[in-house]
Amino acid sequence: MRTNYESPFSTRYASKEMQYLFSAEFKFKTWRRLWIALAKAEKELGLAITDEQIAELEAHKDDINYEVAEAREKEVRHDVMSHVYAYGVQCPKAQGIIHLGATSCYVGDNTDIVTMSEAMKVVKRKLLNVISLLSDFALKYKDMPALAYTHLQPAQLTTVGKRATLWINELLMDLEEVEYRLDNFRLLGSKGTTGTQASFVELFDGDSQKIKKLDQLIAEAMGFDKVVPVSGQTYSRKVDAQVLNTLGGIAQSASKFANDLRILQNFKEMEEPFETHQIGSSAMPYKRNPMRSERICALARYVMTDTLNPAFTAATQWFERTLDDSANKRISIAEGFLAVDSILNIMINVCDGLVVYPKVIEQRVMRELPFMATENIMMNAVKKGGDRQQLHEKLRVHAQAAAKRVKEEGMENDMIDRVCEDPAFQITKEELAGVLKPIHYVGRSVEQTEEFIHDVIQPVLEKNKEVLGEKVQLSV
Repeated sequence: MRTNYESPFSTRYASKEMQYLFSAEFKFKTWRRLWIALAKAEKELGLAITDEQIAELEAHKDDINYEVAEAREKEVRHDVMSHVYAYGVQCPKAQGIIHLGATSCYVGDNTDIVTMSEAMKVVKRKLLNVISLLSDFALKYKDMPALAYTHLQPAQLTTVGKRATLWINELLMDLEEVEYRLDNFRLLGSKGTTGTQASFVELFDGDSQKIKKLDQLIAEAMGFDKVVPVSGQTYSRKVDAQVLNTLGGIAQSASKFANDLRILQNFKEMEEPFETHQIGSSAMPYKRNPMRSERICALARYVMTDTLNPAFTAATQWFERTLDDSANKRISIAEGFLAVDSILNIMINVCDGLVVYPKVIEQRVMRELPFMATENIMMNAVKKGGDRQQLHEKLRVHAQAAAKRVKEEGMENDMIDRVCEDPAFQITKEELAGVLKPIHYVGRSVEQTEEFIHDVIQPVLEKNKEVLGEKVQLSV
């Protein structure tokens, strides 16, 4: 029996890939990469560090002796110094130069930036796959008329594909935010205890050019082209707030999509995939609950709320640093990414198997279309000599009577019969049938869908085609 708490992100939702990025293994291996980068840069800039010492460090960069570090941490109560010690046990020749001139934030903060950067790349890839699947869907259903709503009341007609472009457009906005974050991640570099690089002034005898070069060499070794220009001991915690806001934006878009789909499933117009042996309800065997969309909404709510954590942390950092960021940060950032990863996994799965029911959509359209066609009916009668104001009043009366029949008596909409029987409109049922073609009432929905997908989305997908085609099998 499992007696310890396990995060649902680990057991139910997030991918192994994203979990690894926030694992102890990835963190401590990145610490060692940073210590190697520091030693190499210091050697290149003239400090007394040998190739043999660096070779020793590289030989043990991945075989972390956790048991030594854990035992040491019980003694000294400091995670970074415990791992410096453990690395030194494996690398006795290099022991004296590990972490030379650095503070804990050298490994801690730089690793956080590396982790968030790698995690954001995963988010970008999955976001692109959702956009790709929805784009295919939009083109497939670009000319299928459907009811469009304002205030959740039937308003005019759109198409199933055009509605999908609304979802895609918001996800595209999120993608642009993700790309901006990726382009602007900066390492902290080696800034010292209060950000003044005082320890490196001592090491390099006040040579500012070498100290600046040190930051550059470390950044390049870790795959970055920029370091923060100024800092306290840490990089500004506003970075974390900005990252979580980007994730929160994805959560907003995902929740909007999932809520729309839940409503459409209630209308029986569309639904998420439903497995052959899936059980919708323990009590009601007939039910097909939109459980995946509901899960998206639940996780999205968590992420949107989570954005407040780094915002408060950034606002309450005193002077060059305080440590009240640490406990909150290691939870909120990791879980923000794990939750968005979970959301995108579900969206890929759902968007890869969306079900559309054309006959239900058409039936619902035709119930409302007589009301929506009144403008065309009126103009047709005016062309035949009718008085626009009188016709408008007659249509208003007929529409209210037909609506009463539908709402109060549960009968079918007889608006068409009423208009055809009214001599003021001079129109037969056959003529009216020509007016009541749904595709005539979708405006530029078809063209808008084609233009948006071809002109805006396809270039983005073409640029990233190597990451498309991802499939997700959900564990639950």
